[in-house]
Amino acid sequence: MKEAFGQPGFRRLFAGLSTSMFGDAVMLLVLSMWVKQLTGSNGAAGFTFFWMVVPALFAPAYGLLIDRFRRKPLLVWGNLASAVAVLPLLLVRGADDVWIVYTVAFLYGISFVVLPAALNGLLKELVPEGMLVDANSSLQTVKEGYRLIGPLVGAGLFGWLGGGAVAVVDAVSFVVGAAVIASIRLREDAPARSTEHWRAEMAGGIRHLVQEHYLKHVLVAFAMTLLVLGYLEASIYALLDFYGKPVTFVGVLVSIQGVGAIAGGLTSSWWVRRLGEPTVVAVGLALLGGSAAAIALTSTLGVVMGAMVGAGYSLPMTFVAFMTLMQRRTPQRLMGRVSAAVETLMGVPQAISLAVGAGLVAVLDFHLIIGIVAVVTGVGALYLVVSLRTVLGHPVPALEVEPAGAARP
Repeated sequence: MKEAFGQPGFRRLFAGLSTSMFGDAVMLLVLSMWVKQLTGSNGAAGFTFFWMVVPALFAPAYGLLIDRFRRKPLLVWGNLASAVAVLPLLLVRGADDVWIVYTVAFLYGISFVVLPAALNGLLKELVPEGMLVDANSSLQTVKEGYRLIGPLVGAGLFGWLGGGAVAVVDAVSFVVGAAVIASIRLREDAPARSTEHWRAEMAGGIRHLVQEHYLKHVLVAFAMTLLVLGYLEASIYALLDFYGKPVTFVGVLVSIQGVGAIAGGLTSSWWVRRLGEPTVVAVGLALLGGSAAAIALTSTLGVVMGAMVGAGYSLPMTFVAFMTLMQRRTPQRLMGRVSAAVETLMGVPQAISLAVGAGLVAVLDFHLIIGIVAVVTGVGALYLVVSLRTVLGHPVPALEVEPAGAARP
């Protein structure tokens, strides 16, 4: 990872993103915990995650706009807008105000589309292609590492001062992150205006994903997994009820997952350089499916905690491999639309899984629900192995058109 930090501007980008990611880690679980406390409903709490992924359904429209702006200013203003978006939480007083929490979750979901798309483009400007995996790995390690402390800090602050205090911490993190990123010295060329009709231009990201052999199959495998992955989030509070744990114990479980995530983030670039992005994705999905199977087949909390470590390890290595593949196989002029299209293609099944999961948790035992996750995730890994068996174990070749941008001081 050291090479990426030697690139002009990446250290400041890393510092700014690390600050805002800390705010995310503190806030995200608090939203669902708050709804659980206000309503007493596991389904209502799980539904919070649904509102976070709904904006991904409209991501192609965002992508068209993203590709019309320089990446750094978009990332700066996007962080400032995110800071404003969480402040309505200061108005929440009782169960009648749950709609405010859902609204903030929805606005958070928009930032989850816009900010990563801007980041993907900015990374291609700051970091040479050969170092993208190191940049992604370092950022993902910090993001997942915050799972180790963020949920505990958020749960503790929520229990001590309430959700409004957590909202203030999150807003400040966005503002500080925006200020640090704004200080990066970078000259970006203005995006070229397309002569295509806006409908054809908006569909450019989807067309690229359909035509790009590697990305297409990896996305299908991801979509299969995401079609059921939301069941885990929707059933987490039912799992806590089964083991007789309070709602705040979710912070402990996610922090345990963070232990595995740190290890996965630190080693993901090693895996990608040796096996190639598609192979690492397949391995990550198989490990995630195996971890879910362990949770589904046990009634021992210790086994659940061990499986959470395995699941944590699988997530960053899978994500880093996919993000690196997308950045390497996508021209800069399409990065916003491709990133947004990915959010849609992954967000739709995730939204469906969260909605279905919120309903299933009311009628099925959580062991059975998580068992479904294990089976479908395993099938996704198998699909990827069968579809890309000729390239597994080897690095994916560089894109032959429009090489990655280089930093321009």
